[in-house]
Amino acid sequence: MSDVNAWNAKVIDEFRANEGKLGGQFQGAPVLLLRTTGAKSSIERTNPMMYMDDNGRRYVFASKAGADSNPDWYHNLVANPQVTVELGGETFRALATPVAGADRDRIYAIQAERYPGFREYQEKTSRVIPVVEIVRL
Repeated sequence: MSDVNAWNAKVIDEFRANEGKLGGQFQGAPVLLLRTTGAKSSIERTNPMMYMDDNGRRYVFASKAGADSNPDWYHNLVANPQVTVELGGETFRALATPVAGADRDRIYAIQAERYPGFREYQEKTSRVIPVVEIVRL
């Protein structure tokens, strides 16, 4: 198991044991678990990530901490946009849709203002970090 997978597994276990409440660097932060289906493997994978609610809409960010490539989960949800979300103690199906243009820029700017790490992620990479809207089905 890679370091990232081991770290994710620890966060996922803590999330599920505490109905979505996390300590450490995520204490008080809005975090959900996003389950995507592998584009090639069809294997379901779960990733913890911060999200943002804005005017009744929910978004996640494919930041990968500012790496020069998108995270695997982003590639998977583009190929298979029906996802499962765990939020607090609730689990539900959702549709994941990338947001583009001015809407993407506005949403990302709000997240970067709330959590400056997101501003640093965008500054570290030449790619435009994708913003994905999660709509409950």
